[in-house]
Amino acid sequence: MKIVILDGYTENPGDLDWGCLEELGEVVVYDRTDVSSEEQIISRIGGAEVVVTNKTPVSRRVMDACRIRFIAVLATGYNVVDWEYAREKGIPVSNVPAYGTAAVGQFAIALLLEICHHIGYHDRTVKEGKWQNCQDWCYWDYPLMELDGKTMGIIGYGRIGQTTGRIARAMGMRVLAYDKNGGEGHVDLDQLLAQSDVIALHCPLFPDTEGIINRETIGKMKDGVILINNSRGPLIVENDLADALNCGKVRAAGLDVVSTEPIRQDNPLLTARNCIITPHISWASRESRQRIMDCTVENIRAWMQGDGTNVVNDCE
Repeated sequence: MKIVILDGYTENPGDLDWGCLEELGEVVVYDRTDVSSEEQIISRIGGAEVVVTNKTPVSRRVMDACRIRFIAVLATGYNVVDWEYAREKGIPVSNVPAYGTAAVGQFAIALLLEICHHIGYHDRTVKEGKWQNCQDWCYWDYPLMELDGKTMGIIGYGRIGQTTGRIARAMGMRVLAYDKNGGEGHVDLDQLLAQSDVIALHCPLFPDTEGIINRETIGKMKDGVILINNSRGPLIVENDLADALNCGKVRAAGLDVVSTEPIRQDNPLLTARNCIITPHISWASRESRQRIMDCTVENIRAWMQGDGTNVVNDCE
């Protein structure tokens, strides 16, 4: 059994061990593959029966040109694979659900705390000598904010949303939840927008959630609201958020995702006021990446044994 990993670096930059996968067959690992070159993708897959990918697309043409029998995605989202065509060809596609619940919830709160306290900024100014030369015994260059007693509204109340909510409650926050599937104690979206001091996005990207944060919904929010998004970039209409940040309607935003990744130089949020942007790393703790690897190995092992684990295209 030959297994090819098309883009293994972000999953394993060297602190994990592919040995568990090597127990299942001959493994070839590429750190990166040119996502724009189907020729390179086809060449690298070669005669491999199992293809492991994170963000490298596996298209109809790629599947027709190769002898793929199983595709394993090193992520929860699997839109990089033409999974419907794979089903037609009898190729199961597996994903890795629920690997980063703790890490992503923790990161959402980290973004929020950075906005409240500007710890990174103040650390930098101390090391630049500002405290040594300060005429007072301390200083703060941004308003500092307590979260106790504030209201957090969470849009999307699945596993990650609930984790963020649990941490927020531990800090004394009131939590409102909105989810398209409803649930006990949930509120409607307009109520959440109107009452929340902080809004955190934890919903998946579907046609009905794309652009859910836009000029109209921002207008329904409190003045000075804080927005956190470490779910999916296209949930936000970025020009509308940039305008709201620049005029002060939105006090600050903490973002780990943007509409096009890597971020483009012309993204309006790069120059917006009070906007923290990190490079899509909420998921990337070592613990989370180990779970991805372990689950992927089990997905492949189950397929080899005639079972289907985490198969997303009803093709077992």
